[in-house]
Amino acid sequence: MAEYDVIADAAGLDEASILLAAGTGPVAVDVERASGFRYSQRAYLVQVYRRGAGTFLFDPPAIGDMSALQRAIGGEEWILHAASQDLPSLRELHLDPPSIFDTELAARLLGHDRVGLGAVVEDTLGITLAKAHSAADWSTRPLPQPWLEYAALDVLHLVDVYDALVAELAEQDKTEIAAQEFEAVRTRPDKPPREEPWRRLSGLHTVRGRRALAVARSLWQAREDYARDQDTSPGRLVPDRSLIAAVLADPASKQELSRVKDFTGRASRTQLDRWWTAIQTGRAETALPAERVPGDGMPPVRAWADRNPPADARLKAARPAVEQLAVDLRIPTENLLTPDTLRRVAWAPPEDVDAETIGEMLAAHGARRWQIELVGPVIAAAFVESVHAADDASADAS
Repeated sequence: MAEYDVIADAAGLDEASILLAAGTGPVAVDVERASGFRYSQRAYLVQVYRRGAGTFLFDPPAIGDMSALQRAIGGEEWILHAASQDLPSLRELHLDPPSIFDTELAARLLGHDRVGLGAVVEDTLGITLAKAHSAADWSTRPLPQPWLEYAALDVLHLVDVYDALVAELAEQDKTEIAAQEFEAVRTRPDKPPREEPWRRLSGLHTVRGRRALAVARSLWQAREDYARDQDTSPGRLVPDRSLIAAVLADPASKQELSRVKDFTGRASRTQLDRWWTAIQTGRAETALPAERVPGDGMPPVRAWADRNPPADARLKAARPAVEQLAVDLRIPTENLLTPDTLRRVAWAPPEDVDAETIGEMLAAHGARRWQIELVGPVIAAAFVESVHAADDASADAS
């Protein structure tokens, strides 16, 4: 295997950027983070490959200003695998592509059975990639040479994969479909913060009472603040199950908290004052959280037959029709149209149902033009058929 060096200063970045600017064709880009180890989702390694230039591994925390790289490749198409995972970390470095090609998404649209990077490389090029370091702590310094080899391989073959997938998209007449999907990923705004992120605590369903929920919220916030300060993944400090164990134990003192068997983790004992203060804060809280979170207006599908029979009939007519269209197109159903979008349109359709009005609703829910053109008429026909079927059943009953 080749030996790889990490570029960790401005001079090295400038030199690499000159070479990359002189290369040809699209640019393969990948990012390694330290998810599960660090609090942030920052990039700890950025890998770049371009024909005529070679492979470069950059250390963003050490370099700081990455603008030279943006100037070098900022006008080119970027090839990424699962771009939605990497774009936020890249943009944090002010690295922003004008257009992208997502090899994972392309493989999905082409109907590939396997869409992980290793599988796509193997299926298109016949090359097997080892995935031994995919869950490594990329904030480690210095990075071991085997890790660097692994990281380099993540971009080394991407341009060849790109060529193969571009040809396959053309063969299946999906070039424009893919282009619309890639642009939707590239321009998709960041998700807004959850209103009550603490409710994602694993095991929270076992906590009863608003006061106990306030304690859980306070412990979660204390852990979040400490994790941010230490740049450590919250779960590595104190696991969710340990926070919940502390809430359920309802300790009367700091000493009792220290004796809770399941209250474990790197910081469970060393930061005992922090956790006890959080418990006291939660107990003194006056603005108690609600026991139940308001829904999005739609009941579970299993309740539709009782709550909204026409909506239930529409969904039962449209869902198999959309699924069959997905089979015919060799596109996963969730990529053809998300189940949530179909449910929302079925629950509250336009007053006058036809392909145009259904298309307008699909667009309002974020569907792309190609999805609307293909799925809109199918959904409209299914909705109309559900009404006819209901009328026929009513006539038979009478």
